[in-house]
Amino acid sequence: MNGAAHLLIVEDDTVTRELLAACFEKEGYAVSRAENGAAMWEILQEQAIDLVLMDINLPDDDGFSLTRALRRRSEIGIILVTARKEDVDRIIGLELGADDYVVKPFNDRELLIRVKNLLRRTRKQRREEDASITRHLFNGWTLDTERRRLTSPEGEVVPLTNGEYLLLSVFVRKPGRVFTRDQLLEAVSSRDWMPSDRTIDVMVNRLRRKLNESAMPRMLVTVHGVGYQFLSERE
Repeated sequence: MNGAAHLLIVEDDTVTRELLAACFEKEGYAVSRAENGAAMWEILQEQAIDLVLMDINLPDDDGFSLTRALRRRSEIGIILVTARKEDVDRIIGLELGADDYVVKPFNDRELLIRVKNLLRRTRKQRREEDASITRHLFNGWTLDTERRRLTSPEGEVVPLTNGEYLLLSVFVRKPGRVFTRDQLLEAVSSRDWMPSDRTIDVMVNRLRRKLNESAMPRMLVTVHGVGYQFLSERE
């Protein structure tokens, strides 16, 4: 299913970088390599890349800052491949816009499956967005899914991380529906989630602040014991 998918591996360790490249080239993927952020940007300017696999610990800009910057410019798939095992690093990476997070040492077959699933999901998402309504209006707010832009009632553009954008897109397309955390997790990421993972709660709280309703939520409300519900009416 990889077709002509082109992957970019951003890893400063030569051995790890070449092992990853060999793994995906064996499966028929086109692979480019970058040892740091500067090389990554140069390749992205010159070539069409479908998915980036990136280490967090890099010699110049770290993987977190590169993920943030890349997500502001593109909807490209991003998987962080790192030795960091702490939950907080995983949550930060996903909040900044990464689609998945894999801890070293990793199983080659599992990583291949994650890449295939992410490519499948991003391609499907793009097809669905092309065929769907591109502007959602609610309580004076506008979510433009073509530009991935949220605009306040005052006309100000409110920046969203990739996770926040995907989550808000789910809510505005089906106002009034109660979503469980598992349903929302499935909608915003391709990775397997542990029951203790509270990333959705973090994203919802961030969205509430950006929608100016952190003190008394009226749009993104908690349904205790179930999940969340978006109560605003479409305009």
